[in-house]
Amino acid sequence: MLKVFFLLSGFLYAALFADIRLSDSLPQKWEGRDIEITGVVADLPQSNAKGQYFRFDVEKADTPGAHVPEKIMLSRYDRKDGAVVHPGERWRFTVRLKRPHGDVNPYGFDFEAWLLERGIRATGYVRDGTLLKGFVARPFYLIESMREKLRKRILDTHSSYSGVIAALLMGDQKAISEKDWQTFRRTGVIHLMSISGLHVTMVAALFAFLAYRFWRNDPARMLWLPARKFSALIGLLSAFCYALLAGYAVPTQRTVYMLAVVAAALWSGRITSPTLILCWALFAVTLFDPWCVLSPGLWLSFAAVLFILYAGTGRIARKSWLNAWLSVQWAVTIGLVPILLVFFRQISLISPIANAVAIPVVSFVVVPLTLFGAISPFDFPFLLAAKIFSLLMLFLERLSDLPDAVWIQHAPLEWAVVGAFAGIFWLLLPKGFPVRWLGVSGIAPLFLFYSHGPQSMRLTVLDVGQGLSSVIETRHHALLFDAGPVFSPGSDSGNRIIVPFLVGSGISRLDGVILSHEDMDHIGGAISVLNAVPTGWLLSSLPEGNPVLLHAGLKFVCHGGQSWTWDEVRFEILSPDSAIYSNRKATSNERSCVLRVTSPDGSILITGDIDKGIQEKLASKSIIRADVLVVPHHGGSSSGKFIRAVSPRYAVFSVGYRNRFHHPRKDVVALYRDLGSRIVRTDEGGAAIFDFLPAGITGSSWRDAHRRYWYQEK
Repeated sequence: MLKVFFLLSGFLYAALFADIRLSDSLPQKWEGRDIEITGVVADLPQSNAKGQYFRFDVEKADTPGAHVPEKIMLSRYDRKDGAVVHPGERWRFTVRLKRPHGDVNPYGFDFEAWLLERGIRATGYVRDGTLLKGFVARPFYLIESMREKLRKRILDTHSSYSGVIAALLMGDQKAISEKDWQTFRRTGVIHLMSISGLHVTMVAALFAFLAYRFWRNDPARMLWLPARKFSALIGLLSAFCYALLAGYAVPTQRTVYMLAVVAAALWSGRITSPTLILCWALFAVTLFDPWCVLSPGLWLSFAAVLFILYAGTGRIARKSWLNAWLSVQWAVTIGLVPILLVFFRQISLISPIANAVAIPVVSFVVVPLTLFGAISPFDFPFLLAAKIFSLLMLFLERLSDLPDAVWIQHAPLEWAVVGAFAGIFWLLLPKGFPVRWLGVSGIAPLFLFYSHGPQSMRLTVLDVGQGLSSVIETRHHALLFDAGPVFSPGSDSGNRIIVPFLVGSGISRLDGVILSHEDMDHIGGAISVLNAVPTGWLLSSLPEGNPVLLHAGLKFVCHGGQSWTWDEVRFEILSPDSAIYSNRKATSNERSCVLRVTSPDGSILITGDIDKGIQEKLASKSIIRADVLVVPHHGGSSSGKFIRAVSPRYAVFSVGYRNRFHHPRKDVVALYRDLGSRIVRTDEGGAAIFDFLPAGITGSSWRDAHRRYWYQEK
């Protein structure tokens, strides 16, 4: 009965936190309208190609009747006068805001949950602003201002890895190149490039050791306060200070809470079991941050400690330090496999070797040097740390270049994850237990079983914002139609949405890729996809010299009349005509590839951005009837004649939330609705998935099928 009480108490506690946070929201009627607000720049602004973005603490809304959440995220685009914002400054801004919204796709990043966890209840951009006060003297603003000055010191050294040094010291990762990120991912040391629990714990341990050595030298001090208690207190305070230097982000907060529990255990002298300390630490973390269970970092950090305890405690046999270290490395490596596959769908096979070198170098050489540089007036510690890291990078790059350095696979099934943990615990039992090798049978389903492809055909229209990307699967083949937009340098639909979806779905190869035309909202992620996923051929209307073509192997020009069959499913290109390529006045929209797919259980029509003229031409001369239509030009224009000729059961609008083109147009939506078509919008429902079965077509949107309480009604 007591367990039920605590279970209900935990649920009600989390629900109360959620209700309080969700109640501070932006009313829908104020989305996209000019609002004047006064507040303070709350954190270290980050820069990108367009300008700055930063968290803003709203003190008041100056526009009569407007309600604005207390914490918002703002973007401020580059100004001609070069003015920038700094932490702690009070500004009056004219802003346009929207409620939290992110792309919602299978195996994708949940941006709305990330905002909720950080208390950010609206996002938007600055239209105009006036500086009211140069600095607001509050503790956290003072810390952010110090961090800004420290970042400038580091980046002004202009060393090759100054961005890495800033990341290790302050958690500011924006200056790290995409090439270096790729090396970190492939070698499995990416966790070192942020202020991780390991770094905070290392700093706490270092200062605790120094405090212990200092305190124990004086018997009078020892009588007043034991050295272990004093060192625990100093270690906790140093961890807290380091977390503040790192911006006191959620992951560092969790580590501080864990260390606080350990310090409390040492001070009380009542908790002796490491497992009990771990449980209390988990309780403290979830108490202050109920949303932490959504973070991969929580599961990875606590699981790592759990497996270290499981492999290193309660064993009778004494091991040498080398054997003990190897057994712990083995336990952590194998123990984290299910979690890594669930969250990231990949495992670095060379991670144990890379981490065996990188962890000591970074934790005991590079980080201490950067800390010394932060508290000293000299810059040479930063330069020395960057030089040492450059030598480490030579080693990591060699490892990264090894073939098959990373194991990439589908998302594991839920029951396989549970069975894998049971198998791992059995496999790690102490020597002497019989048939420990049977643990392998529990781990094997993690790799062998996955959700199979469609019985006949499946269409997934991904939520890529204002753009288009669709995946068509048959029993043994997969086709990508368009690759969505670019979001920012180094971030596009390909690496952020499409590739994670393909990997998570178990699609290891694309038999074909079709790029309808050269608009960037349709081909922005193509290069990322072609570089990451083996592809059979590329069919497009792209002009010669387009950079995408340089990354393709077998490539063809699309034109009406092309067709092929996969698994009893017929694919045919209906447009454009071959003659259009010789017409220099033809627009890229007129050259859009139009694909019709027909299976025994239904049909699909994907049209790119064809205009009314092409639509009516198709309606006059082609059989274009389809059960599912991906609406032309995101609903910006549609011909009534074309709509009647297609007569779709489902009309899919691939559009961005509150996009600047105001797509889809209301009159276009009305045409489909009057015909009886079911309207499906990616901005409202996320990715749209259609399964074509002998019993009929089933359509669902990802938001509806995987509802979360923080998904607001659109």
